[in-house]
Amino acid sequence: MKQLLIKYSFLLALFAFALTACDDELDIQPGQGLDENIALDTDKRVKAVLLGAYDGLSSGNLFGGNTLRNAELLGGDDELQWVGTFEGPDEIFNKRMIAENSDAQTTWIAAYNTVNLTNNVLSALDIVIEDDRATVEGEAKFIRALTYFELVRFYAKPYEAGQPNAQPGVPLVLVPTRGIDEKNNVARNTVAEVYTQVIKDLTEAEAALPEDNEWRASTGAAAALLARVYLQQGDYAKARDAANRVITSGNYELLEQYEDVFGRDENSNEDIFGIQLTTQDGVNNMTVFFSIPDFGGRDGDIEILEDHLALYDAGDDRLNLFFEANGGVTYSGKWNNQFGNVTVIRLAEMYLIRAEANARLSTSVGATPVADYNIVRTRALLPAAATVTLEQILLERRRELAHEGFRIHDIKRTKASIGGFAYNADELVFPIPSRELDANPNLTQNPGY
Repeated sequence: MKQLLIKYSFLLALFAFALTACDDELDIQPGQGLDENIALDTDKRVKAVLLGAYDGLSSGNLFGGNTLRNAELLGGDDELQWVGTFEGPDEIFNKRMIAENSDAQTTWIAAYNTVNLTNNVLSALDIVIEDDRATVEGEAKFIRALTYFELVRFYAKPYEAGQPNAQPGVPLVLVPTRGIDEKNNVARNTVAEVYTQVIKDLTEAEAALPEDNEWRASTGAAAALLARVYLQQGDYAKARDAANRVITSGNYELLEQYEDVFGRDENSNEDIFGIQLTTQDGVNNMTVFFSIPDFGGRDGDIEILEDHLALYDAGDDRLNLFFEANGGVTYSGKWNNQFGNVTVIRLAEMYLIRAEANARLSTSVGATPVADYNIVRTRALLPAAATVTLEQILLERRRELAHEGFRIHDIKRTKASIGGFAYNADELVFPIPSRELDANPNLTQNPGY
């Protein structure tokens, strides 16, 4: 029995899903999962499981903070310092992960649990009332794509433009799992196959979702995530065009003050997609680890070093968001609200994607590279530039999006190095958790573990 509970944790569908006969109860009790005895036989039940998928995304082991934090730790090197006591993040920061790394294990489990919830929703679309069916489908595919994109970026060697990308990615599970048997011994799909599925899901989601969907996934969120995915692939024309769709939609705008973007209890006009947290539900692990006890953090586990601060020009308003405490140690002020939302995608990123892609392609779709560069730069109270180079755009991206979960992924896609490790070094790839390998003989481990 114990082995059954451990086995295939990345495919678990045997969650505790407390459904009652009362539909009103269902409205306020999001589903956490399904077992074989639960039927998705009403519109409300399917939508409850969709809310459960959003709740899965908000796990501290996913977009409740750890995927963003770990991207910064793995790519931090001389610009930040991990001083906390937890072994998992310490191994990540020092690029000395072992196969039993706790963060690699819990993120994998949380991700596949979330994927399984979306698969259950997608299997029951004919139960959803017709007017809502396209939106429900789009939301489920957006969540699944977002989750798989993070999995393949952490647990596989990087995608390389112009290459077959046949290196092992992660298992693609696209149907619900409601029991454990030999058919669950799935192998790893290739990196190319995972990216193809992510793009397929997002393309269909963009077509299905509405422009205004409150805090949930929208057509703008799907297009914005597509821009990010295409950028990671080095498909600059498609990245540019997807970012342009978001910008020209008119549904988003940069806030006037940079500091107002962060620590919010609700989405702003700049937010395209974010994790919604409340005092009753959810965790902001970016605050937990990047901040100090005064603001709901631990003990200041992540310190910002002078090498990062030196990236900014004198007079850059973004410098004012950093603060000192604990005897002169510098911390990021982006994460100072214990129950504030975790911003996942915001408009400034889209301007920088469009600027970079246009610069690489020598095009001016939507705007010139320097115009987009200046939109971000002048918001930081810096003078507009007359011209801009690709290197300047990449540096602006590094400053604008610092400590928001981009660093290691940008290092990999630009084929840079970090701490003496090449962009495709074994040490920069998470291990497949040992417990998954023990349970599934068809899974293979990453090199170096």
